[in-house]
Amino acid sequence: MIHPDNGSSRNLPNKTPCMSYWQRTTRAFPYLAAHHNDPVPTRTQYVVIGSGISGGLTAFELIEAGVAGQDIVILEAREAASGASSRNAGHVRPDAFRGFSAYAKVHGPEQALRIISDERRVLDKVNEFVAKHGVQCDFHLTSTFDVCMTPEFAVYEAESFQQFKAAGGDVSHIRLYEGAEAQAKTRIPDAIAAYEWPAGSSHPAKLAQFLLESVIERGVRLFTFCPATEIVQSQDGVSWDVHTPRGAICAKRIVHCTNAHAALLLPQLELYLRPNRAQAHSLIPTVAFTANNALRQTFSLRYSLHHFYSLIQRQEDGTLILGVSRSNPTLSAETLASRYSIDDSHFNDEIVQDALSSFKKIFPNFSQNTRDIRGEGLDHAWSGIIAMTTDSVPFVGAIDSLPGQYICAGFNGHGHLTGMARIFTCAPGVVKLMLGGQWSDTGLPECFQFTPKRLARLLGGDIPSIW
Repeated sequence: MIHPDNGSSRNLPNKTPCMSYWQRTTRAFPYLAAHHNDPVPTRTQYVVIGSGISGGLTAFELIEAGVAGQDIVILEAREAASGASSRNAGHVRPDAFRGFSAYAKVHGPEQALRIISDERRVLDKVNEFVAKHGVQCDFHLTSTFDVCMTPEFAVYEAESFQQFKAAGGDVSHIRLYEGAEAQAKTRIPDAIAAYEWPAGSSHPAKLAQFLLESVIERGVRLFTFCPATEIVQSQDGVSWDVHTPRGAICAKRIVHCTNAHAALLLPQLELYLRPNRAQAHSLIPTVAFTANNALRQTFSLRYSLHHFYSLIQRQEDGTLILGVSRSNPTLSAETLASRYSIDDSHFNDEIVQDALSSFKKIFPNFSQNTRDIRGEGLDHAWSGIIAMTTDSVPFVGAIDSLPGQYICAGFNGHGHLTGMARIFTCAPGVVKLMLGGQWSDTGLPECFQFTPKRLARLLGGDIPSIW
């Protein structure tokens, strides 16, 4: 099932997206189609474009900082939280060290250390937020394994670890297992080595929906199936008119939380932000992965830097969520080329078969000595669109050429097909800037900041993607 791309990043999100596992299990959310036929108000103070975790948390943080909920409007092109936030692989997985050497080549060692430190801070923030607000999103604080499936990747991982440590990176929370010990710890017979560190998993749609419900109950108005199609300067010269199919809204502050779709309204980003279609699968476990045999850790199963699989097992119902990397050399050239897309209306059968066969090779006891029970195995497959920036870090901050507009996007699918390893610091950071703060107030790495200088640097050189 290979479909042609439906257009560039300058297009609106697909009107008929496929449904993820997470969406299939949250159809009772009361605000899925909030205000889907109503005209938008003519005026407000803040417009948040995008209703995923980034948009929802931005609205939440604005209210926490004292902004009245009635002064905030959220616009969503489809149903509530229908983008990558509800389509990912369920990880809240910081990078502990692996990206350091690649980040250092692009941003320098100091920024590379800050990037990785920020991701560790995100895990703590998600854990604290869920506990503080009683969020029922199946959050599971655990550890993760980075499993080296080839000797070549084990060498790469070891070199990255040593470079990170030598630069002053904290490795006290990382454990290394090799050979038979790695195989025993991970239950993977072919594991060469495995690194373990703290991580988590969640039901991302439930988290996104909690944020939306919370802000709506405090006065925020969410308009679904109501895309922002154009933003133009208002006649007063200090506000912006956000055009939608159901009217225009005049607002003083606009924040773009549209991730892979940001170039639709900010065409200057088209050269720096590339949509990338990823795919995930839900599996019903065999008896070898049920009850006390269920996996407690999350996994990144790595054959090379760009060829890997991600895995979590939900503690609530045992469902396995298997994600697939974007560059898999075992796939056909046609399938590989089709990943540069914003078309999330379908999944790819070739990727499904690759994912299933690879999973069974990695975990051979998944299928051994079990009865052929109808209902076990593949449950569902779906796709989602992630945003890759050319320097592999997010765009956060004021858009200087458009005073009053801000961006919080470009999460690079990090944390495995989700921006969850970055959003919980980036969204609060952009709110601080919107309310008059300085970049130093955000606590974010300087390389995240959206500046003309950064764009000029990206335009001037071919910077390799880290993920």
